[in-house]
Amino acid sequence: MSRVLTRVGALVAAVVLMFTSWSVATERRAEALDPFTGYLMAHFTGEHSTGEQIYLAHSRDGLRWTDLNNGAPVLLSTVGTRGVRDPALVRSPAGDRYWIIATDLRIANGTSWSDAANNGSKSLVVWESTDLVTWSAPRLLNVAGAISGAGNAWAPEAIYDPSSGDYVVYWATNATLNGVKKHRIYYVRTRDFRSVTSPVLYIDRGQGQGIIDTQIIESPSGVGGYRYYRASADGHITVEGSNSVLGSWTTIGNLSHMGISNGTGGGNVVEGPMWMQFNGRTEWALWLDQYATGRGYMPITSTNLGSTRNFTTRTDYALGSTRKRHGSILNLTAAEESRVLAKWGTSTPVNRIQSYNFQDRYVRHADFDVRIDPNVSPAQDAQFRVMPGLAGTGTVSFQSVNYPGYYLRHSNYDFVLAADDGSATFRADATFRQVAGLANSSWSSFQSYNHTDRYLRHYAYQLRLDPITDATGRADATFRLTG
Repeated sequence: MSRVLTRVGALVAAVVLMFTSWSVATERRAEALDPFTGYLMAHFTGEHSTGEQIYLAHSRDGLRWTDLNNGAPVLLSTVGTRGVRDPALVRSPAGDRYWIIATDLRIANGTSWSDAANNGSKSLVVWESTDLVTWSAPRLLNVAGAISGAGNAWAPEAIYDPSSGDYVVYWATNATLNGVKKHRIYYVRTRDFRSVTSPVLYIDRGQGQGIIDTQIIESPSGVGGYRYYRASADGHITVEGSNSVLGSWTTIGNLSHMGISNGTGGGNVVEGPMWMQFNGRTEWALWLDQYATGRGYMPITSTNLGSTRNFTTRTDYALGSTRKRHGSILNLTAAEESRVLAKWGTSTPVNRIQSYNFQDRYVRHADFDVRIDPNVSPAQDAQFRVMPGLAGTGTVSFQSVNYPGYYLRHSNYDFVLAADDGSATFRADATFRQVAGLANSSWSSFQSYNHTDRYLRHYAYQLRLDPITDATGRADATFRLTG
């Protein structure tokens, strides 16, 4: 009898699980059919210590952008080179799964461009999510290892191919073919971004011309004569059209008439072409990274991609406080937008950390060392965001305002301002319990998360992590958070 009940219980549990899974999948599919209401941009910011990680920005109109997560990275790579560039956001047709794929490269480590191009990673970094806000740990996906003499795998993109029911992942690899070594675009197919087919040559411009950045956008209505449009940085910014992802492509033109090129034509030299369709209308933006002048992305727009002469330069845009480098834009449904903004959209207030026994002095960073000073200039050196603790609930961490992604952390009991490297050690060193002030209970003291007998305190105006044993120490370890 007990075995019968066990089988019945197991059957009921299986049915409940199946129904729950079906309900979640159905909900996501319904979301995928909803109108788009906003935009999400994934990007990196440059070759500094936290710049080659995943950043996100949000826009309501597709032109004016707000940095999410207070301008700090939202995802850190802990695999491969421990840095990522050129992120691409991918959504499944059902809207029940998302991926971020990115170049596995960190120039900030001291890697030269020559080494990165000739002896770099042959893998992409992949994150996976079912809701766009909770992401898996990063993993490596080897896409170029089977290419003879492959030196790297850069600037990945992916697009769903309805003709085959899978995704075409394409990227640039530097390799020798027919006696010529240069960057060409290769592709593989995948259904799950875990296993891939053998790489196949996709775009080769010939005559020694390399190509690194290319991105495809789908136009289901076929405005301009094609279902798909491709923009490539191949000396020019070349726009092509096709009616299938892997079919033949027709050259439509380039942007030389606008004074824009990828170097061959001079003028405004750009890279990283990034497509976006405006929500609710037949109009597209092509964002171009003005890397040669360091000005970041600029948009040009068109209502008919059938001719590059239809593009117009726009000036009515704003990119927020961080520099946006080569990335991608995903149109968001209302449900997706709500989740993203709930997770990363709230701006944490800016605080200063005032000393109890030297009330004209505030905690500040100077050349990444940490001390207390009066009259801090620039003022942002003494401004921090009190964030949820990196290592545990009910704790706090202090993120710099003018160095997003950098936190106060102790190292050998001395304090420094350092970039979050994603390690458990860093997170523990940068996490504190806010308790009643040791010298005045209306103020605060900050107990170390991983050295619970020690507190944040100043000594000779330098910040330290010390055990507190006397009245002087209690006063030195007492602070107030002010606006």
